[in-house]
Amino acid sequence: MNNINIDNFKSSFEYREFLKNNPGKGFLKIRVYAASQAIPISNLKVIVSTIIGNNNVIFFEGYSDNSGIIKEIELPTPKLNSNDLIIPQSITYNILATYAPDEISENFKVEMYDDVSVVQNINIVPIKTGGF
Repeated sequence: MNNINIDNFKSSFEYREFLKNNPGKGFLKIRVYAASQAIPISNLKVIVSTIIGNNNVIFFEGYSDNSGIIKEIELPTPKLNSNDLIIPQSITYNILATYAPDEISENFKVEMYDDVSVVQNINIVPIKTGGF
C-alpha cells in the first residue's frame, strides 16, 4: 500500500469517486496531554489518513501547539441523511501520533460524521529518564 499526500492525489479518478461518496464535512480536533489532562503536550506529530483504493491517503500532517491542541481538521464524510430512522453513515480515519522525545508512537481510529466535530484525546505518558 502506498502512502500518498492528498495534494498529489486530488487529480485522480479514485479521489473524485471518493468525494462523490463523501460530499459532507466532519471536523476533527486533537487534544494531547499528560498527567490526567493537567499538562498539555506540544510538538506531537499527527498524521490523519484513510484508505482510498490501494492508497493510504494523508489528509493532514502537523504538530500539536503549546496548548496541546490541533484545531479543526476538516475531513470528507458521507452526507447526513435527514431521515432520523436511518443510522448515519460514517468514514473511518486513522490517526498516527508520534512523540519524538520519548519515541512513543500510537495509532487511533476515529469515525467521522457529516457536520459533527469529534475530539480525539491522546494521553502521553512520558518515559522517565534519570532518577531523583
